[in-house]
Amino acid sequence: MNTLRQAAAVAAKDLRIEVRGRYALGAVLPFAATLLIAFGLSLGPGRGILQQTAPGLLWLAVLFASVLSFRRAYEAESEDGALEGLALAPIDRAAIFLGKAAAVAVQLWALEVAIVLLVAGLFGVSFGANPAALIGAFALGTLGLAAIGSLFGVLEESPRAREAVFPLLVLPLTVPVLLAGVKATAAATGGPGGAGSWLLLLVAFDAVFVAIGTLVFGFLLDD
Repeated sequence: MNTLRQAAAVAAKDLRIEVRGRYALGAVLPFAATLLIAFGLSLGPGRGILQQTAPGLLWLAVLFASVLSFRRAYEAESEDGALEGLALAPIDRAAIFLGKAAAVAVQLWALEVAIVLLVAGLFGVSFGANPAALIGAFALGTLGLAAIGSLFGVLEESPRAREAVFPLLVLPLTVPVLLAGVKATAAATGGPGGAGSWLLLLVAFDAVFVAIGTLVFGFLLDD
């Protein structure tokens, strides 16, 4: 319970910084909207193909928005040695990871609501066929993305890994989340197949990366 309280304190700190800085509202959301418009224009004016590709475009926008959020999660700690101070604080390293992941997940959930509304308005997609599956896909998929980003985002502070960490580590690991998220979202919008097996895959993926993160985050932080 002490670890959970410490994680909640770290998450609250990060969310306060985000609310004061309005980074998601001022930078990430416009970026995601521009990305969706660019993808929509590149696919042409046919509404049918836009509706078919909407789940994939939606998750691509979420992925790129999440990468920006991962970087932002540690930018505030990089100033004035704050990350070193956090590492030296008498709190569990696992709590730092869990708090960072929780804060990123909350930010992404808020962004995803706006992104879903954008996709529905731009592409004319209805998300009312199976709202429970849709909510489950985004809730579980976001947890997986947040766990990956919070685990490897700390390497952004290492000059040796700064240029390679996301292309070489983060992005390939998000492939199962993207695949399962797209399939579950497509099923939730009335597409073929069911969402149940894809949601179970997301549950398994989340459990694995949350467990790995709590175990190895301390070593990455020390490095």
